[in-house]
Amino acid sequence: MKILVTGGLGYIGSHTVVALQEKGYKVVIIDNLSNSSIEVLDNITKISGTKPLYENVDLREKKEVKAFIEKHKDIAGVIHFAAYKAVGESVEIPLEYYENNVAALVYLLREMKHLQHPKFIFSSSCTVYGQAEKLPITEDAPVQAANSPYGNTKQIDEEIIQDHIASGADIQAISLRYFNPIGAHPTALIGELPIGVPLNLVPYVTQTAAGKREQLSIWGDDYPTADGTCIRDYIHVMDLGEVHVIALEKLLEQDYKKKYEVYNVGTGKGNSVLDVVKTFEKVNNLKLPYVIADRRPGDVISAYADTTKAENDLNWKAKRTMADALKDAWLWEQKQH
Repeated sequence: MKILVTGGLGYIGSHTVVALQEKGYKVVIIDNLSNSSIEVLDNITKISGTKPLYENVDLREKKEVKAFIEKHKDIAGVIHFAAYKAVGESVEIPLEYYENNVAALVYLLREMKHLQHPKFIFSSSCTVYGQAEKLPITEDAPVQAANSPYGNTKQIDEEIIQDHIASGADIQAISLRYFNPIGAHPTALIGELPIGVPLNLVPYVTQTAAGKREQLSIWGDDYPTADGTCIRDYIHVMDLGEVHVIALEKLLEQDYKKKYEVYNVGTGKGNSVLDVVKTFEKVNNLKLPYVIADRRPGDVISAYADTTKAENDLNWKAKRTMADALKDAWLWEQKQH
């Protein structure tokens, strides 16, 4: 069975490709390498023993999307990762985010009408909740006004998928609203490899520990939390990769009739930025230089998941700890140097 993974050489995409191939699926990746490296393809092959098909396709180009789907009409499912993903950056270049994260989704869904009963897994985000009124966050929490253009693109994308299905499109879909992926594959062959200065916490932590960055900036210590720093739900990227496969298999079940569903994907536990720093120092036996900086626009105070729905419907629960993820992330970073 052939599964398309867009953005499959990226951070979460590559780990999901490994999880798919370990389950015996035939994977075809499209990725324009805007935030990834072609070397990831060989490393996926080393881990899984199978080389996925790969094509350099830019989803913003209608003709490229059309030509690709015409060539691969036997695709049974699509897992859509290809998107820009940084809250802070989206505030600075919003139009690029709307083009890449929204227009590209429209072009992909439009061409998927040529596939037979396709199943669609959408890479969504807890940012759709904004600053939730209640914690932990359930799927029934109201979608708040977005704190950033990035968050808004995820809200809009979910609405596009629902409207497309409501119009009678022959497609079933699940949106996975995940929290904060961290870590790397335990082989250290694939992991988070941001181009330029990292915009997410853990790669900045690991690059600082490796001496590539002078020090870590913690964006604000005056939030209304126990230690004054923001709280997030940090999930190991391998747990995240595996739940995409489980969600896809749910859609592929013959008796699964729902046209659209959403699930939170996290650990169900919130950890502060300082918790991450201290845990990283402890599990890797080192000290990390950091300073407190001004708050960053677009950041919510606290967000962590209620994962009951995913546990009940998908029979899935995160297995790995934050400490596991931070050890794997450091092993990955050391291998880069």
